Amino acid sequence: MVKSGVNWQNPSVGALMHFGGNNVLQVVYLHQWWRIISATFVHVGLLHLAGNMWCLWNLGLLGEPLLGFFGVISVYLLTGAAGNLLSTIWNLFARDLIQVGAGASGAVFGIAGILIVLLSNRKLAEPRMGRPGIPWGELVALRKSVIQFAVLNLFIGFATILGGPIRVDNTAHFGGFVCGLAMGVPLLPRMTSGREKYLRRQKIVFAAFALLLALFARWISVLVFGPKR
Repeated sequence: MVKSGVNWQNPSVGALMHFGGNNVLQVVYLHQWWRIISATFVHVGLLHLAGNMWCLWNLGLLGEPLLGFFGVISVYLLTGAAGNLLSTIWNLFARDLIQVGAGASGAVFGIAGILIVLLSNRKLAEPRMGRPGIPWGELVALRKSVIQFAVLNLFIGFATILGGPIRVDNTAHFGGFVCGLAMGVPLLPRMTSGREKYLRRQKIVFAAFALLLALFARWISVLVFGPKR
């Protein structure tokens, strides 16, 4: 965006939309559903980008050993899309048709959500296949730090509702976080069942959530335009 001449501190609404920002009119009425994913890669200035990348780096380092590289990417895309979908339906009901959503925050909260669930598995502390387990005290400390991160940032986001120059898409944050929690639940029992079984469960869970998001998007479309005959 910056190389294209966009202001690196405060990009215009037009620039955000041009590069894939999320907006009810574009997504629902013009059927540009790809924006619920592309918006996770668009940021409102370099400071916004740097903050999200710092959070993503730290959570990614923690999540990759538990989910794998492609698992982290899948969670990023699915929870980011879930957050933006929830934001879209919220703005639709609120008749807030001009707001533009952008940023990876919903996906960051989604990764935090799934980590909170996965780090609760006590079997991770047990040695397996010649590898030492993670001490339970360390698992508790890691999980506590992720919970604190999520709670603090959700609180800061909702505090902006009371006033201030910064608008935070709390609905996207909340949607991504809840989606991450929900995705972690069916993965939890298979984490220590062997790599093949765990990866198979991952694929099933990710495919199921992708289908649910598609059905949710379809429901929004039917809600607005009615069923096609």
